[in-house]
Amino acid sequence: MTPRWRRLTAAFLTAVCLLAFGAAALLQGQDAAPGSPPEIAIAELPAEARATIRLIERGGPYPHERDGTVFHNYEKRLPRHATGYYREYTVRTPGLAHRGARRIVAGRGGELYYTDDHYRSFMRIQEKPPAGER
Repeated sequence: MTPRWRRLTAAFLTAVCLLAFGAAALLQGQDAAPGSPPEIAIAELPAEARATIRLIERGGPYPHERDGTVFHNYEKRLPRHATGYYREYTVRTPGLAHRGARRIVAGRGGELYYTDDHYRSFMRIQEKPPAGER
């Protein structure tokens, strides 16, 4: 092999390696924990979501059998934590006879998230309302 071919082969192999490592880094970034979801003030939530938060604070009773079950965060749209960290609760949707798409997801650390599209997107609930506004 001539010196020119050695240089070309080395350059080609270097480029392939860089592309492979770059692709691997991009793929790892897809699995990384997401940035913080956008925030929403509790006052901006639907009344039914505020009612669900009051039920969570009281510890129930909940209207749906699945309320309080583990939310697994399969979609990885919330910060990553061990299984069991998050619990999900139904937010009633007027006019529907089934659970619908709206949920509150509560973290063990007290954080609350709202989704109105069945886990495709979340908003972190900013604050709890003053006692007189609940």
